Amino acid sequence: MAEFVIKLADERGRVQEQIQSAASAEELRQRFSQAGYYVYSVKPRGFAGGKKKAKLETFLIFNQQFLTLVRAGLPILSSLEMLAKNQKNPAFSAQLQNVAARVRTGESISSAFEAQGGFPLIYTTTLLAGERSGNLEEVLGRYLSFQRVSLTFRKKLQASLVYPALLITLVFGLFIFLITFVVPRFALLYDQIGTKLPSITLFLLALGNGAQHYILYILPALAIIAFLLYRWSKTDGGADRIDGIRIKLPIFGKIWLKYQVALFSRTLSTLLSGGLPLVPSLETAARSIASKRIAKAVFASVGSVREGKSLAKSLVNTKVFPELSTEMIEVGESTGALPQMLNSVAEFFEEDVQTALTASLALIEPAILIVMGVVVVIILIALYLPIFSLSQAGTFQR
Repeated sequence: MAEFVIKLADERGRVQEQIQSAASAEELRQRFSQAGYYVYSVKPRGFAGGKKKAKLETFLIFNQQFLTLVRAGLPILSSLEMLAKNQKNPAFSAQLQNVAARVRTGESISSAFEAQGGFPLIYTTTLLAGERSGNLEEVLGRYLSFQRVSLTFRKKLQASLVYPALLITLVFGLFIFLITFVVPRFALLYDQIGTKLPSITLFLLALGNGAQHYILYILPALAIIAFLLYRWSKTDGGADRIDGIRIKLPIFGKIWLKYQVALFSRTLSTLLSGGLPLVPSLETAARSIASKRIAKAVFASVGSVREGKSLAKSLVNTKVFPELSTEMIEVGESTGALPQMLNSVAEFFEEDVQTALTASLALIEPAILIVMGVVVVIILIALYLPIFSLSQAGTFQR
């Protein structure tokens, strides 16, 4: 008998985590499922912390190969063993070998992947839905289509942000160079001349001297602050606070909100198409998105859905989701085509996000250049103003 950490919810939706003994993870899962619980995950004790996640591209290639082998008629166990041997990444190969070993002992493939701790929740839930429906190939194919679309969209967004990020980095680099290297040189020059300096020049020279003398203290302090902020952002309270600030940003807040709604809609559509009930699908989709505010809103709507209210009305009551998305979901529910309508919601908002982001960046790039130009001009005026004053004074004396 081995010990497992099982995460489950009762009929009232209360989530709890327990340590139980069982012959296998699948046996434990079935035991609690038959008792009326919804089982989120079953992991061997000691595995609960999780392992290193595989790269998304590597993971997608593996699943494409795995689906191809299964469709060709090769048994699941043989397919897993073959692909595990051919993996170049040792850590990922070890995970697949562990999955194959568990499947060989009679454990289900969803439970075997779940025990590794490094795979997406939507993936293991999708596999579970495929096992229960007896149509693993179709469900896995839908998951691959979902991930390919999501990955393509994500790469487009990342590519559009490369130039502005590079521009901002160059601006900060130039500013630091001027303050720490150029300004102190002028400070030495003006000390030798001994002339009275304008206030703006004195301020800039003081800033340059301070930066030069305290840079070795400032950089570690900034690094420590950044690390503490990063750790705080990983806590539930910190992540929720940061996400709230992010959503309230003037331009990018709406873009972030629409992007998360699109991701939620596509994830929920994939799970529902795989045959998973609405409530477990909502809970899994909520855990699969980055926005804590939207995830909390979805979890809040789960209680209303359990009471028999429609998904659209439950989401409207959260006052987080855009009105258009809830209207489209309401149409999907009334026509009995909710998964298809959720896909349409995702496609609409993804296109909207891409258009809005492109337009915003087109305005931000010249704004960055203008700010950079203004800062450089102010610094140059502050540095050369005493020289101009001296030259004018010399002209008058003649």
